Amino acid sequence: DERSRESPAPAEAQMQAGAEGGGRVNRCCWKCSVAQLKKIFWGMAVVLGVCSSWSGSTQLAKLTFKKFDAPFTLTWFATNWNFLFFPLYYLGHVFKSAEKQSPKQRYRECCRFFGDNGLTLKVFFTKAAPFGVLWTLTNYLYLHAIKKINTTDVSVLFCCNKAFVFLLSWIVLRDRFMGVRIVAAIFAIAGIVMMTYADGFHSHSVIGIALVVGSASMSALYKVLFKLLLGSAKFGEAALFLSVLAVFNVLFVTCIPVILYFTKVEYWSSFDIIPWGNLCGFSILLLTFNILLNFGIAITYPTLISLGIVLSVPVNAVVDHYTSEIVFNSVRVIAIIIIGLGFLLLLLPEEWDVWVIKLLTRLKVRKKEEIPEGNGDIASGLPNKSRRTRPSMSSFAH
Repeated sequence: DERSRESPAPAEAQMQAGAEGGGRVNRCCWKCSVAQLKKIFWGMAVVLGVCSSWSGSTQLAKLTFKKFDAPFTLTWFATNWNFLFFPLYYLGHVFKSAEKQSPKQRYRECCRFFGDNGLTLKVFFTKAAPFGVLWTLTNYLYLHAIKKINTTDVSVLFCCNKAFVFLLSWIVLRDRFMGVRIVAAIFAIAGIVMMTYADGFHSHSVIGIALVVGSASMSALYKVLFKLLLGSAKFGEAALFLSVLAVFNVLFVTCIPVILYFTKVEYWSSFDIIPWGNLCGFSILLLTFNILLNFGIAITYPTLISLGIVLSVPVNAVVDHYTSEIVFNSVRVIAIIIIGLGFLLLLLPEEWDVWVIKLLTRLKVRKKEEIPEGNGDIASGLPNKSRRTRPSMSSFAH
């Protein structure tokens, strides 16, 4: 009696501990579920932002070339807007971070990404300049292809850069071999061939498809070389790097649009003809797309961000259906489906096969457990009846 007054029984203590533990588990599960729902909600918002900005910039570039036929000048003009990356990042740092730093302090801290000595002239030419060239080539080839073929084909063929990234990573970075990604790369190559065949191998369409494939290849080379030479970057470091690319563009690429103008390769009669609204709108949409692509990982899953690029294909297809004379024959539709399927296969995580095997084994174990439980209920009823009848027989004997 004294023990029961001083402390609860072991069974009661276990019940109380179990109730407290269950409450904590429920709270943790509730917090996890709320956090996941928020991440999925923000993910849907980012997907819509990526889809609308990428498809909108593509359509606006097509519209711009009707009045201003200068893809390299448009590339140069839009790349200059990358200078806003680091100032926008610093504004986010000021509003979000508890320990606020001055712009100079934040700049010096982000410069450590380039090495111990920071962003020196040697580092600028060896680590930043090559990526500035690849960035310019990627955007220029993409915009030049829009002049040749419709935006639907351009957007779906650019999705092949994911397959090129895997092939280059497997060869150069010695990444893990995955059979499903090899299949996705085969799908991408087959889709390119079928897309070329859809228009009957005309020179106009073949040149446009070659330009898009070249743009996707430059994009893949940019990503693989970045991982090989610089590794992974934090948000501030990535923002500074993209702003440095804008500085390189202003200092060393500005001469090319000037040369193209005076040689009349990209010529316009007067500056009043230039559609500044279209140029600024395209640059803002492209800047928004790159911001969501680089910094959207902070609020959602990377897979959801990649889905926004795939969803831009049907959006461009709908716009092309009403604004251009595109013919969606069976070959073009199959090519779009094959390339989209290959892109989705590349989004599978590296350990997807292990997860599938675990899921199948759990399903098998549950089926095995359900069958014995059902038999146990039927069998357990018989001993219970026999146990109930034994006392009555014993009472008769007494």
